[in-house]
Amino acid sequence: MLRGLALRVLLLTPPMIQLNTPYPATAYLTGFLRKHAADLGLDVRQADPAIELFHRLFSHAGVQRMLATLRGRLSAGSGRARRRTAASAEVPPSVASFLAQGEAYAATVDAAVRFLQGRDPGLALRIAGRSFLPEGPRFAPLDQNAGDTAVDEPLVWAFGALGTADRAKHLATLFIDDLADVVRDGIDPSFELSRYGERLALAAPTFDPLRDALEGPATQVDEALDEITRELVRVHRPDLVGLTAPFPGNVYGAFRIARAVRAAAPGTRVVLGGGYVNTELRELSDPRVFDYVDFVTLDDGERPLLALLQHLRDPAAPLLRTFVRAPDGRVVLRTDGALHDVRLADSGTPTYDGLDLDRYLSLLEMLNPMHRLWSDGRWNKLTIAHGCYWRKCTFCDITLDYIDRYDLAAADLLVDRIEAMVAETGQTSFHFVDEAAPPAGLRALAQRLLARGVVITWWTNIRFEKTFTPELTELLARSGCVAVSGGLEVASNRLLALIKKGVTVEQVARVTRAFTAAGVMVHAYLMYGFPTETTQETIDSLELVRQLFEADCVQSAFWHRFAATRHSPVGQKPDLFGIRLRREPPAGGPLFARNEVAFDDPTGTDHDGLGAGLRKALYNYMHGLGLEEDVRRWFDAPAVGPRGRAVRIPRPSVSSHLIRDALAARGH
Repeated sequence: MLRGLALRVLLLTPPMIQLNTPYPATAYLTGFLRKHAADLGLDVRQADPAIELFHRLFSHAGVQRMLATLRGRLSAGSGRARRRTAASAEVPPSVASFLAQGEAYAATVDAAVRFLQGRDPGLALRIAGRSFLPEGPRFAPLDQNAGDTAVDEPLVWAFGALGTADRAKHLATLFIDDLADVVRDGIDPSFELSRYGERLALAAPTFDPLRDALEGPATQVDEALDEITRELVRVHRPDLVGLTAPFPGNVYGAFRIARAVRAAAPGTRVVLGGGYVNTELRELSDPRVFDYVDFVTLDDGERPLLALLQHLRDPAAPLLRTFVRAPDGRVVLRTDGALHDVRLADSGTPTYDGLDLDRYLSLLEMLNPMHRLWSDGRWNKLTIAHGCYWRKCTFCDITLDYIDRYDLAAADLLVDRIEAMVAETGQTSFHFVDEAAPPAGLRALAQRLLARGVVITWWTNIRFEKTFTPELTELLARSGCVAVSGGLEVASNRLLALIKKGVTVEQVARVTRAFTAAGVMVHAYLMYGFPTETTQETIDSLELVRQLFEADCVQSAFWHRFAATRHSPVGQKPDLFGIRLRREPPAGGPLFARNEVAFDDPTGTDHDGLGAGLRKALYNYMHGLGLEEDVRRWFDAPAVGPRGRAVRIPRPSVSSHLIRDALAARGH
């Protein structure tokens, strides 16, 4: 029980998510809790161990330590290696290149990071000359004729003779990618720049793999994160540490931080929440999770966290959607039906106070201008509407709160928050992080931005619905919209109807073309492997995607392999989609995570055998290549599925000018 004294709350984002901008969860919760700081006696702070871990590893000292570790291992194993043939083959190319140029990496890493932070733009001239940074395997495609997937001199093709800054940013990003490969291949196989220990949390019915990794020998990455956590505890002396785990790739980091907090400050309570928790841990029953954390909250964090803080003041106060370990060792979910979630209008303005925004860095991994929005530049994050106004897509978790509870904020309130965030950060770039931003809400926001003379640059996620007329897309562009992303899913009208997407391929073509005509870039999310989808439909879908690129309707896209989840209509009513869910094997003990459900599709399409060809096609289309080629060229002949069966690639059965005709019908 904590009475009288100020409750010190520290909200943390575990590694790894993204390097160019803070993940918004702690900014949202910090802004909300500070509204209640006076009433509850709170001292609310936030920090980002993810960006700190990056700087700890990708620095002169970090690279020197990696170099010493790898050279020590190589030296220790040299006696054994001499007794084996082809010993050099045991060293991954990334590590071999790093060992050969180790001093050059150590000497230039701080400068490269500084440049990617925007703090040393003059260095672009030296980096672009390709004699300053050491180059490893990631640079190889720049110096070879890649045939189907590139053109000669790709840097000149992409950036011309003048784009020195972007050219240098791309080269510096490849340098960082090389180092990240060294960390993964030589130091910690669980590490990647945007995920850390992801495989431990993917499809993890049992807590055993995570626990074994947490209690096993620490890697250099683990040790760095432990050190960062101890420093944060020493500086902030928190009574409660809040950890957000939105993705599988930062679950291990969350538990690693929790473990270090336990060791450094046994009296500090730890609470875990976030998107991964909300979808994967709803049936949590493993008490060992609570060896690391004290509380696990579900769904939006504002009200559960507020209730938890009141509970820490007074143990008789109720909790909301919060797992705890009961005195008898069982995991129980405590929730009080009298408590209700916070309306978006009452959630407060997100704040980045406490986060050093100058420490984030912009990466340019892909030359496609739309695709770079995810990793290049810093974006203030804001929500126009909680949940999804559509709430019908059959692949989506529409039964869960983050989709099902729709709540639109007033346009003037949003503009007030925008102005406050610009004043705090000095930056006018915004990413509206809605599941699907409502057209009416976007129209109202655009009108108020223009009426109040607020100048920002923004992008968001939408549905490609007919409400987005040329008139509306032009209004959005005038208000600062530069890009939209949206789910086309499967470019098949039969499957779009089965998905209940509420759109047709022809409609998507017209909407996306209206956006690009207004100067707004478009990214399409695509899906393959939906129940009853045939090989023919997948190839036809790719053909229509090719036509959308060719007609300049979309500039970027990404294929996702369909997965059925327990919270979607497909997972809950498989008979309606012609599939049979597989019987789940016994967990063999208490449950940790469960969401994705395996199924058998009587159609028998070997979708795994098509994935590589689909991705190869998109990679080229995003670079403007191969748009006039037969889509079958991107597949090995024949493609081979995981069970060794040949996958015959049929000729597209849809018209080669379907998209062109759809646009002509409405005068696009």
